Amino acid sequence: MKLLLFSRRGVVHAADELRRTFAAIARYGFDFVVNKEFAETIRSLGVAQIPAEKEYGCNACPPVGDGAVMVCYGGDGTLLDGVRLLGGAPVPVVGINAGHMGFLTGGRKEAIEELFAEIARGTLRIEQRTMLRVEGAVEGMPQGALAVNEAAVQRSGAGMISVECRVDDQQVATYYGDGVIVSTPTGSTAYSLSAGGPVVAPGCRCLVISPLAPHNLTMRPVVVPDTSDVALRVRTRRSAVTLSLDNTAYDVADDTEIRVSLSEKRIFLGQAHNISFYDTLRDKMMWGVDIRD
Repeated sequence: MKLLLFSRRGVVHAADELRRTFAAIARYGFDFVVNKEFAETIRSLGVAQIPAEKEYGCNACPPVGDGAVMVCYGGDGTLLDGVRLLGGAPVPVVGINAGHMGFLTGGRKEAIEELFAEIARGTLRIEQRTMLRVEGAVEGMPQGALAVNEAAVQRSGAGMISVECRVDDQQVATYYGDGVIVSTPTGSTAYSLSAGGPVVAPGCRCLVISPLAPHNLTMRPVVVPDTSDVALRVRTRRSAVTLSLDNTAYDVADDTEIRVSLSEKRIFLGQAHNISFYDTLRDKMMWGVDIRD
């Protein structure tokens, strides 16, 4: 079993927690590699000495065979960066939550031993989650770029923009405002939720189109089948426009068409057996908490 350990700058790490992580790795006999930024943090905290051959760079993960698992230490943003490095490779990804909300990073720092025990036994629950495929003449963006949560077209200046949205070549609406988000069910609890989109269970086969601060107050999110081809044509007179794929952003020129569809690739999200999607909702959203006092 090989572990791909991943974290990024800005994540607050505690030396004791990392020592427990490496003690568990040694106990279960895991092979491992660590991304360069995380390796520097591990060394600086005096946790372990990482040999150079155990490090990998920031642009791509090393080749991995069957049985590899990526362990991301941080918040959901860190996990999304780790998934981007995998480039669609069918490697299970599990997160140890050192961030804030943690809808994707379900592993608790207090349960590191339990998490690694499940990996060693082969009992880690794996959920397949859908991803988006995004295409268009956008500078710097590779064709067929992937997104786990969402593709968001949004203004980055002071002026309003318009986004014409078509689903399977049928016009849905022209959104005048700050932009529009196309999200997966996984992304329904991310940016789309902040824009007033619905919470969608991960197993639902759909996409959610959510307008951002629309000038027409009757505009509402639309749920479409995940077999749909969503075309977004951007028009702007003054404001700069950005396309965000999860936490990667690209500049978009006026009159650019961006096409969003379901990717054939999947993210394989590792989850502890005792934590469900609905458990996470109740915990993170504080549903059921009596706030009357």
